[in-house]
Amino acid sequence: MYVCICNNVTDSDIRDAVHNGVRDLDGLSEELNVATCCGQCKTCAKRLLREAKAEQAYATLAAAFPVVQAEPSLA
Repeated sequence: MYVCICNNVTDSDIRDAVHNGVRDLDGLSEELNVATCCGQCKTCAKRLLREAKAEQAYATLAAAFPVVQAEPSLA
């Protein structure tokens, strides 16, 4: 989905930027030029940034604490 039409930025671009270390809207603006022209994409870009950071945090925690299945008891 296109987020910033002025600069041809998609939601995937934003997720990739977060994966590569971008942590705030200023960083997105520097990296992808999001919200640097008309500003109509700013709200959507901030929402996607928040979602991508949450997804990354969840993935990090899931990798650190894998779910272990209990073995069935032998009766």
